Amino acid sequence: MTLLSVKNLAIDLARGTDKHRLVSDASWQLDAGETLAIVGESGSGKSLTALAVMGLLADELAAAEGEILLDGVDLLQATQDELRALRGPQMAMVFQEPMTSLNPVKTIGYQLTEGVRHHLGYSAKQAKARALELLDQVGISDATQRLKQYPHQLSGGMRQRVMIAIALACKPKLILADEPTTALDVTIQAQILTLMSRLCREHGVGLVLITHNLGIVARHARRVVVMYGGRVVEEADAIQLYREPRHPYTQGLLASVPRMDSNRETELQPIAGAPPDPFDVIGGCRFNPRCRYVSDQCRAESPVLEDAADHSVACWNWFDVAKGLAIPQESESA
Repeated sequence: MTLLSVKNLAIDLARGTDKHRLVSDASWQLDAGETLAIVGESGSGKSLTALAVMGLLADELAAAEGEILLDGVDLLQATQDELRALRGPQMAMVFQEPMTSLNPVKTIGYQLTEGVRHHLGYSAKQAKARALELLDQVGISDATQRLKQYPHQLSGGMRQRVMIAIALACKPKLILADEPTTALDVTIQAQILTLMSRLCREHGVGLVLITHNLGIVARHARRVVVMYGGRVVEEADAIQLYREPRHPYTQGLLASVPRMDSNRETELQPIAGAPPDPFDVIGGCRFNPRCRYVSDQCRAESPVLEDAADHSVACWNWFDVAKGLAIPQESESA
């Protein structure tokens, strides 16, 4: 059953009298209880898409086209009051840096109980019991003492666990996690992702995991959406994507991730060049200045997202690229 559907989403930035399109024609779906990963480099449009779902775009940004349906409700047509009522009981977000997301002058207990008291009408006693239950679920010991503490008194991993607990507090159907482990070391990253995936699975919560690192989602996501330059360039089942990446950008992301089964002498292969500036005008495919397989058609026409056997890709040369038939060329950024 489809929980969240993003269709042909476009996000514009108004700068003076000019408008710049930062996200174009983004479409993907999430089923109830599913984990979907959205990956790509910084500036690819991942976080903007998540903020549009939550109705938290900055004032100078606007969702200009498309629709976002959460259980059939179009969030782009909802008022701010309606969105505030949905945040918590229906959808929640785990932000990238908990130290800037948690209120430094409020105790952990206050921040854990605020949502359930406001949205669910819990009494102080009921809210405290729920807070203790949540801390236990996310693996924080000595919960009674933790409720009295402030964010700066907790470690980075514990603060991120508190953020997850807050997101789960009102039992939402949807959680969006925007780079939830970036500030943590590798061991804690794995613990947090495993915890989040397990809790969402146990509670039947749809999880959108936003990250720049394809390596960390291999064990946790059922499907993967790859974004570049504000567009979706590939979408597939996670196993299929790792076995046969069809877009040159996806291949580049995978080649830049160290593998446990590779030769220790094997060098990582970074993608040449840098992601495009949102204000740069690039003809054709936005990846073409960095692509090893660029052709005249790539420079002249923007490819559309084609669906072939549940594996969608926006690339004119995807078949030859996926099958190893494409001949690498010198990119403009090489």
